[in-house]
Amino acid sequence: MAVDRLETQLAFILETEKLKQVFRQTLLLGDRRPENDAEHSWHLSLMAVLLVEHASAEVDLLKVLKMLLIHDVVEIDAGDTFAYDEVANLDKEEREQKAADRLFWLLPTDQAGVMRALWDEFELRQSPEARYAAALDRLQPLLLNFHGEGAAWRKHGIKKEQVLARNEHIGEGAPALWTYARQMIDEAVELGYLAA
Repeated sequence: MAVDRLETQLAFILETEKLKQVFRQTLLLGDRRPENDAEHSWHLSLMAVLLVEHASAEVDLLKVLKMLLIHDVVEIDAGDTFAYDEVANLDKEEREQKAADRLFWLLPTDQAGVMRALWDEFELRQSPEARYAAALDRLQPLLLNFHGEGAAWRKHGIKKEQVLARNEHIGEGAPALWTYARQMIDEAVELGYLAA
């Protein structure tokens, strides 16, 4: 057994434990506390397995799961950027690229290259796997916001047009899920969970 390799892998695993302390604006349904990135990644992975039949193209599910498990690792350093915060989003890419440069290269070189490439692929949304993973990444907060009676949307004064613009690429990865999401958004406005 290569002890140095194992220790390097375990050090990365311990570093990623910090995702449990990165909190999002999305609220959990039960106690209405902010969801953390680790919970978000787990939830997306479960969704990927259960909803794969709705992907717009055939996908390598294992690749999708790897993307979903690592897509927010950069937020350990970069922090979570609220989707609708225009100012914070100005330097988001720069912060996340810098974080990816540090975090993925904590792994052994061969694994670091693979994980970084998966993260880059997710960000670019050009492969069927990346488009499907990104669709789920957008759908999950919509589900929590809707079923949480729009608490996070109302807290930040978010409007329907913002939600539609932010999430329209769900249709690239899973058209049926985008149809469902649009219906949910319309219903959220009707119920007063989301401003028109």
